[in-house]
Amino acid sequence: MRVKVLSRNPDDYVRETKLDLQRVPRNYDPALHPFEVAREYTRALNATKLERVFAKPFLSSLDGHRDGVNCMAKHPKSLSTVLSGACDGEVKIWNLTKRQCIRTIQAHEGFVRGMCARFCGTSFFTVGDDKTVKQWKMESPEYGEEEEPIHTILGKTVYTGIDHHWKEPVFATCGHQVDIWDEQRTSPKCSLTWGFDSISSVKFNPIETYLLGSCASDRNIVLYDMRKSTPLKKVILNMRTNTLCWNPMEAFIFTAANEDYNLYTFDMRFLESPVMVHMDHVSAVLDVDYSPTGKEFVSASFDKSIRIFPVDKGHSREVYHTKRMQHVITVKWTSDNKYILCGSDEMNIRLWKANASEKLGVLAPREKAAMNYNQKLKEKFQFHPQIRRIAQHRHLPKSIYCQIKEQRIMREARRRKEMNRRKHSKPGSVPFVPERKKHIVAVVK
Repeated sequence: MRVKVLSRNPDDYVRETKLDLQRVPRNYDPALHPFEVAREYTRALNATKLERVFAKPFLSSLDGHRDGVNCMAKHPKSLSTVLSGACDGEVKIWNLTKRQCIRTIQAHEGFVRGMCARFCGTSFFTVGDDKTVKQWKMESPEYGEEEEPIHTILGKTVYTGIDHHWKEPVFATCGHQVDIWDEQRTSPKCSLTWGFDSISSVKFNPIETYLLGSCASDRNIVLYDMRKSTPLKKVILNMRTNTLCWNPMEAFIFTAANEDYNLYTFDMRFLESPVMVHMDHVSAVLDVDYSPTGKEFVSASFDKSIRIFPVDKGHSREVYHTKRMQHVITVKWTSDNKYILCGSDEMNIRLWKANASEKLGVLAPREKAAMNYNQKLKEKFQFHPQIRRIAQHRHLPKSIYCQIKEQRIMREARRRKEMNRRKHSKPGSVPFVPERKKHIVAVVK
């Protein structure tokens, strides 16, 4: 005679102490849980609503500048240190944990046009309207010491931007041309130029460190190789590009911030068309910076808002604004991927959370597990109409809301006009031009 018995190990379901949760064996047979999807949908809906309820991204504002904040730089070794330069030539070093200024330097006469920290974090460089490049110590001077730069280089023209090499004592400045400097010399190692217009921004590639990119006011984005004495290639767009930023995880990808309200993500090997066009701002985009993961970037615009874009999406996942914030000139994503800093016209630097509804501080294991579960539920039901509507809804200032509406009408009118021309023309005479290629004028090699 054969007898089947259920046998369970008591260790699997008996509590060790009264504080432990009761362990219950679970049967995952879907026939026994007919309403599981309905329950999960309700949980996903609640999780999405709670995410919007707790979305309070603004943390604090760092005030102390007496003029608009024109540029910022991150410390390469310290997460809590950030540098900012203003339009009155003043440079401030901030401690983000205390949220206060720890040092102020009167660096230049006129605007501070650009700044960057050395790769080791011991010093930083600034350029200004007084045609000088200055190197400063990161530490405050000793008691009784004067606040003076380590080195000063006097140039012939105004420098509009600067960036430091990621591994070597070499930096690049731009203005009338791109100059590559050795820290030990007072004259540039080499000067690179292509065209005759002023260059607004220059950036070193963080992975392929010998590559540089620059933006000129004759609508060009030019790529250089430091090992050669000539530029590599350039792409000409419909309107001027203000700045660009390299992806820190993918060597050949960079994103350019343009005057035509868009951002363009390019693969430098195929400049004929951008990988993605990001189209949510309603005014010129002035600055862009990548997150350290390389999956997202943040952009600052003249429309008084900052937006966070996923690299592979055409629309932003988040928009940040406050009533007092004016035209945002510069933006930085901190190296721990948690915070965003932006500097604007009205003399303030604002600190934001990169994830608007994230809870700051230490999370208990159960909190972390619940958060991960809710995240997976939101991903599972993200395309359901009601959940999608709640997740995507953002309150916008009236000016931005009206401009978005106006641009939608203009885009629709252009599309209708093109369709009508195609309908009443000889077949093939009005070609279909994809959105990605509309904004590219030419690629020169």
